[in-house]
Amino acid sequence: MGLKIFFATFIAIFLAELGDKTQLAILLLAADDGVNKILVFLGAAAALVLSSLLAVVLGSQLNHFIPPKILKIFAGVGFVVIGVAIIWGVRN
Repeated sequence: MGLKIFFATFIAIFLAELGDKTQLAILLLAADDGVNKILVFLGAAAALVLSSLLAVVLGSQLNHFIPPKILKIFAGVGFVVIGVAIIWGVRN
């Protein structure tokens, strides 16, 4: 079960991060000749690890107060609201 969770998380995050604005910003930063590529990588990796740590800690604490099914519904509604806001913002 442990490896299944690991690979499911890895694939979900890897695919979600491909081509997003954060990755593009890192790509542009690394494209600068005067920038140390190792430091760009280490900074980006540290930021992703820290944000993932915060998500895991927050998720594990929310689980004690709100049932997982309700959390999934809120997350789904949140994604729909963000999507509608993006589409509406692009059209106006």
